Amino acid sequence: MNATATASSSVPALQLDAVRKVFRRETGEAVVALDDISFLVRQGGLAALVGPDGGGKTTLLRLLAGLMKADGGTVHVLGIDAAQDPQAIQSRISYMPQRFGLYEDLTVLENLDLYSDMHGVSKEERQTQYARLMEMTGLGQFQKRLAGQLSGGMKQKLGLACTLVRSPELLLLDEPTVGVDPLSRHELWEIIRRLIKDGLTVLLSSSDPEEAEACDCVLVLNDGKKLAEAPPKQISALAQNRTFLIQPPTDVKARDFQARILQEPNVVDAVPECAHVRLVSTGSVGSAVFLGVTAQPTPPRFEDGFMVLLHQALAAGQSNKEVAAEEGSAVAANNSMAIIGDNRGGELVVEVSDLVRRFGQFVAVDHVSFSVKRGEIFGLLGPNGAGKTTTFRMLCGLLAASGGTLKVAGVDVRQSRASARQNLGYVAQKFSLYGQLTVAENLDFFARAYGLGGDKKRERVDWAVSQFNLKPFLRLPSAQLPGGFKQRLAMAAALMHSPQILFLDEPTSGADPFARREFWQRITALAAEGVTVIVTTHFLSEAEYCDRALILDGGKVLAQGTPTELRSLAPPAFGRDAGTVTIEDAFIAVVEKARAKTELQHE
Repeated sequence: MNATATASSSVPALQLDAVRKVFRRETGEAVVALDDISFLVRQGGLAALVGPDGGGKTTLLRLLAGLMKADGGTVHVLGIDAAQDPQAIQSRISYMPQRFGLYEDLTVLENLDLYSDMHGVSKEERQTQYARLMEMTGLGQFQKRLAGQLSGGMKQKLGLACTLVRSPELLLLDEPTVGVDPLSRHELWEIIRRLIKDGLTVLLSSSDPEEAEACDCVLVLNDGKKLAEAPPKQISALAQNRTFLIQPPTDVKARDFQARILQEPNVVDAVPECAHVRLVSTGSVGSAVFLGVTAQPTPPRFEDGFMVLLHQALAAGQSNKEVAAEEGSAVAANNSMAIIGDNRGGELVVEVSDLVRRFGQFVAVDHVSFSVKRGEIFGLLGPNGAGKTTTFRMLCGLLAASGGTLKVAGVDVRQSRASARQNLGYVAQKFSLYGQLTVAENLDFFARAYGLGGDKKRERVDWAVSQFNLKPFLRLPSAQLPGGFKQRLAMAAALMHSPQILFLDEPTSGADPFARREFWQRITALAAEGVTVIVTTHFLSEAEYCDRALILDGGKVLAQGTPTELRSLAPPAFGRDAGTVTIEDAFIAVVEKARAKTELQHE
């Protein structure tokens, strides 16, 4: 990147002072999206916007990109007043929104040409730029492939390449790694680091606090307000002497112990981690005891400090999520006896043997076998394009298998798809909701689709509204719901007919940590009640909630076992002791080893 040399390094890349943005709904109600936001990013740095859904991250990026104007305060981008000359800003920056506009019926090269034409990139410039972008993204061998045939990670790389067909001085990225598997996420971050090294300034938004730890500076937003602006280590320090690891009692699952700990009044946050529970207390203490078990102090991470900030905002009454927090606690409390009293039996409710699915000559699922017991949480892990969603669709009877056997709740899915579906609930990656229908209309539709009517339909709709705290949104079109509430509505629809088995395909993709905690409280409670859950996720820390999981790649099973057994597959080369090796470490090691073996066989 040499465009940055044209700008004075003494001028901040971004400077916001007391920025305010207000939207108005059709009813005339004012919604404050950003309130008194001040923020500064120096040139050549990497900064992040983090915060819960609806915090104002995307709105702020659109203001910086010159796509909308602030209603108050000032926005300066590369020294230019955004209110005075947004076109001058747009000529010097690049912006990659969450849903980047790739044309799926065009090839990789044709997409690059299209964006080059839009930005006036000459043919001479393209030759040099394309070569650099292909080398950077690893897309060189796929230039003639249709964009629609790329995996999720490759699509993100192509989107980034299209954003960089010209050499910007500032790059804005809105949730660039949503829906991307860990391997592709690592590759995208390598590209971002390389861009920074070349002198580009990057501002990205993320719902994953772990990504913020790689940044120079972080702006934490919540309900349009600034909670903090600081280097990541300063935010981590908010949880100093408040962060602990605790070993659950024998025969108590980490997720079950977590559900109990979250009910404790002196706990801010708790998540399963490497067969332990990681928790953050409300105050600074040297040692602590929770539920009669002594917790060991551990160094805080950014996410711990982030959750402290959110807790403080809730306590101050700033957030509109108080009801959600109270309701999440009620879910855990109502199921506390079931959580500790394990009622999981040994009955197999999902049996898959030598499952195969072919699309022409392409084998998407290659002799996959596994079984799941009643009340278990079972994870399907794998990179984009590994065969997870195809397996899901066959289990749900939405796609015919090419070979093998699969039984769901005792029903042979290949012989009786309709009967099998009566026992299933399915939450798809994109949430199969009807955006133009209100929340109430969606609930009514799904109840009827599952054959419910009369008093039974009213009973289940009332249950869904109460259980998922949807009453305030009943008249709102589902397309206008915040991401966390779309997730709730999709879950409510899938559970309308009280299924025995729940299939969840990337249910937390793009969800903030607050929403993910609440989601897994619900799943833990459902499993304790005997509901069998099969889930895919790219947040591999969430695999700690699973009783067992398998790792797929190229349609083949590479590994299968409990979280402890999977973690043991990570080699010592990670340079950490066994207690801190994560499932993501093991996942990357297993997939890379299998791919290297395949490459050797093909040479």
